[in-house]
Amino acid sequence: MSDRYIDFANSALGHRLVGALGLPSPVRLERWQAGRLRPIEGALLLGGGPLVAPIAAFAHKLTDAVYSYASDAAPAQAWIPGHGPRLKAVVLDASALTSVEQLKQLREFFQPLLRNLDNSAHLVLLGRAPQSLDEPFAASAQRALEGFARSLAKELRNGATLQLLYVGAGAESQLEGALRFFLSPKSAYVSGQVVRLQACATQVQDWSRPLAGRKALVTGAARGIGAAIAETLARDGAHVVLLDVPQARADLDALAARLGGRSVALDICAADAGAQLIEQLPDGIDIVVHNAGITRDKTLANMTPEFWDAVLAVNLQAPQTLTQALLDSGTLADNGRVILLASISGIAGNRGQTNYAASKAGLIGLAEAWAPLLHGRGISINAVAPGFIETQMTAHIPFALREAGRRMSSLGQGGLPQDVAEAVAWLAQPGSGAVSGQALRVCGQSVLGA
Repeated sequence: MSDRYIDFANSALGHRLVGALGLPSPVRLERWQAGRLRPIEGALLLGGGPLVAPIAAFAHKLTDAVYSYASDAAPAQAWIPGHGPRLKAVVLDASALTSVEQLKQLREFFQPLLRNLDNSAHLVLLGRAPQSLDEPFAASAQRALEGFARSLAKELRNGATLQLLYVGAGAESQLEGALRFFLSPKSAYVSGQVVRLQACATQVQDWSRPLAGRKALVTGAARGIGAAIAETLARDGAHVVLLDVPQARADLDALAARLGGRSVALDICAADAGAQLIEQLPDGIDIVVHNAGITRDKTLANMTPEFWDAVLAVNLQAPQTLTQALLDSGTLADNGRVILLASISGIAGNRGQTNYAASKAGLIGLAEAWAPLLHGRGISINAVAPGFIETQMTAHIPFALREAGRRMSSLGQGGLPQDVAEAVAWLAQPGSGAVSGQALRVCGQSVLGA
């Protein structure tokens, strides 16, 4: 659905009028396009501590224009504030900051950059998880990075984003995969997030098709976000198995044919759904995306048992039951990836959605609880929590609520199904086993929730 306010704000007349009235002026976000060869089209700036060196070793694969600033670790051309090129991507390694006095380096590094960022720039701050540090003052300094990162992300303009990555011991080898996502337009609608990377043995072999040779199951795949996920996984090389209710068979078959995949019409709430699904996957599966979900909105005072039960059954119980069946039968391969589609409603709550919010919070809890249990098999499990996404469902929201949903974020606009799909595709990669038990918000840093 077209966002007419953005169209107007980016027109010649609208830009002047919006500026004169002091109204928000969101820009059209740059997103990944077919045929693009490199994650970054512009200048990449590296600065800070020891993690810069391993990044510099692969930086030339991200872009031709690599610069360094406030760092002796990056063997690159020095960037001079006010004289160097505008910056498309920035990485600061703050993992060596261990005291209050050293935190001033955050201001000293970022302040000169902020007026030299290109449109839709992507910034990443690196640190060490506070819980991994024995010295209390050092842990405190690293925890301070989170408040800084979330706040600076809200100050960025022109579609820029910022994330904080806590890099665990042995996870340095997975920085390339994370930066290929967070420094590129694939993360256009992700900002203000804190992600923890841990050691992971598997690696991507071909960055042009990172999912080549892997089989992916997507539920609720006939249309909307599910269809976008299937298309993106197929683009990245996966063989896709698309699942939806029998009533959506025509759309499901058409999409499967277009993507060279296979369709499965199945009621995921059926008593024997697990057994049926295993029968449909004789060769096993590597990636499972639980996207299927429904809403039945009512305030709790008016909530019927049928509305409550239906939402909890589809959104939470079915992912639990089907994943358990795939694990118990060995259908889900070792080093597999499980991605659960949650929602910021499960983090912040939402009036009239006690059933929906409970189901989505339950998915986040499922990822947190299952992650350590699956670690021994190399299986990761994560939740993706979208915010306001432009879909057929949100197009039917009353105008005032729809506009509020769009504007109540740092990026000042709704996301697209592609934004959710790109996050899922990244978490599905072999190297993304470095991330498990976490919830990644795809919400433009919505003001709702944590």
